[in-house]
Amino acid sequence: MWLNNLKIAIIEKNTDSLQDLLNDIPKYEDTESREQALYLLREALELLHTLKDQTAADMVKIKKNIAFLKSTDTSSSSRLDITS
Repeated sequence: MWLNNLKIAIIEKNTDSLQDLLNDIPKYEDTESREQALYLLREALELLHTLKDQTAADMVKIKKNIAFLKSTDTSSSSRLDITS
């Protein structure tokens, strides 16, 4: 059951489910289940690294967009400008 839930969490890219599953890793006695769990854990790790890198890239883009918006913002005066 745990292996199936881990597969689903990886496919759905559900980090909350991954965290819950990683906090409760069962001990498997048979080699096949152990190898499958190891493989899935590696996939989960790769997914987390990918999501982390994607988030970092998105944050850089957001910072650049904010800087651009600030640079194009016209400063408004609180005074009434009657000279223009």
